[in-house]
Amino acid sequence: MMTNMVGALNNALDLILKENNDAVILGEDVGKDGGVFRVTDGLYDKYGDSRVIDTPLSEAGIIGTSIGMALAGMHPIAEVQFAGFMYLAFDQLVNHAARYRSRTRSTKSIPMIVRTPVSGGVRTLEHHSDSPEVYYSHVGGLIVVEPSNPYDAKGLMIRASHMNDPVIFLEPTKLYRLFKQEVPENVYEVPIGKANVVKPGDDLTIITWGTMVPVVKNAVDKKGTNAEIIDVRTINPLDEATILESVKKTGRAMIVHEAQLSFGAGAEISARIAEKAIFELDAPIIRVASDSLPYPYPGYEQYYIPNESKVSQAIDKIMSE
Repeated sequence: MMTNMVGALNNALDLILKENNDAVILGEDVGKDGGVFRVTDGLYDKYGDSRVIDTPLSEAGIIGTSIGMALAGMHPIAEVQFAGFMYLAFDQLVNHAARYRSRTRSTKSIPMIVRTPVSGGVRTLEHHSDSPEVYYSHVGGLIVVEPSNPYDAKGLMIRASHMNDPVIFLEPTKLYRLFKQEVPENVYEVPIGKANVVKPGDDLTIITWGTMVPVVKNAVDKKGTNAEIIDVRTINPLDEATILESVKKTGRAMIVHEAQLSFGAGAEISARIAEKAIFELDAPIIRVASDSLPYPYPGYEQYYIPNESKVSQAIDKIMSE
């Protein structure tokens, strides 16, 4: 079927609910309204209010309830309407969901998924445009996933539903309906912890994820650079092996992400490259990211978020080294 990311995720959730009677969806407006971006549209009518549950306006309550459900043997899939609102549930995620396996010496697990739209570029206000992947990746015990296309979104969601650990599933708002892709209608999985080589190349490695994947692809295509583009897909655990293999081949590494530059996931990737492949590098590592400032008002976001021009300039710089 040809579908966008919203359709692919909706299909994935439908298959998950059909396959697993212990799976439930909960969140604000996920039921009768079908979710703020209609990702859960139609599932309330199909599965009823005991499987697709409209909750009160309380992110801490949604995540706390999900943890309790998971401990009781269910597999909750919680939706938080925007990433900026997830901080209200940070205590539940960091102090409980992430720690239960180690706290109980693996006698208790937390099989749950937390879905939330992330990133900007669609003229939303600040709390609706965060790219918070690094916050949750820093916490041991949380798996952090961010797809860049419909096929991966469906496969990663289904894979997450088969895991026994908490998964933070970040869904780039700008990519929800940006393009369509052929997606199988049946159940399939995309492996978590395995990056995707979007485009092979020999001159330069560009490591990216989420909203920046199409930006990087367009910039590389326009320049005609023989760059290898890697979509990490999973920020934690990171597919270090694929990144290092590529960097050792090309001798140049660029990391592009929408989140702020300072202390971001790009810094972690850069550090690993420097630690394990520095003698294979022909040029310094370059990071392209948003400014280390709070997300601006909508009229200024085009100056804040990395774009094709910034990526193109960075390519010129690293190739001239």
